[in-house]
Amino acid sequence: MTERVMTTERTAESLAKTLREAIIRFSRRVRQARPVGDLTFSQLSALTSLQLHGALTPRELADVERVQPPTMTKIVGKLEERGLVGRTPHPTDGRQVILAATDEGRAVYAVHEDARNEWLAVQLDQLTPEERDTLARAAEILQRVARA
Repeated sequence: MTERVMTTERTAESLAKTLREAIIRFSRRVRQARPVGDLTFSQLSALTSLQLHGALTPRELADVERVQPPTMTKIVGKLEERGLVGRTPHPTDGRQVILAATDEGRAVYAVHEDARNEWLAVQLDQLTPEERDTLARAAEILQRVARA
């Protein structure tokens, strides 16, 4: 009985390493499938978070992005300079502001999102129907793990 548990743990550890490495490489490759422009990965990530989460305070955005507030201040400043993010006063706290993607920011996000989706669709089209079914099941499982 103990041997079975140890085998399962080793298998989980081995799978964890293999899966983590595959996800990292996959994520990097998807990020590279974007229009060439002057947005950095950090700027695009912050814009994506505002698109997905809606309006946030700078602190909330820093927390979502897992960066320090001074770093987020610089990122947001660059996005504001390009007209991709706007600030509005916080409705209940005069010391705070709310950040949101502008119409132009949403359009830039959509262009980047479309480019990544198109690249991935081409790759998936080269797989067998069974492989695509397997990936669909894996995506559901990964989403469940990510929510845990």
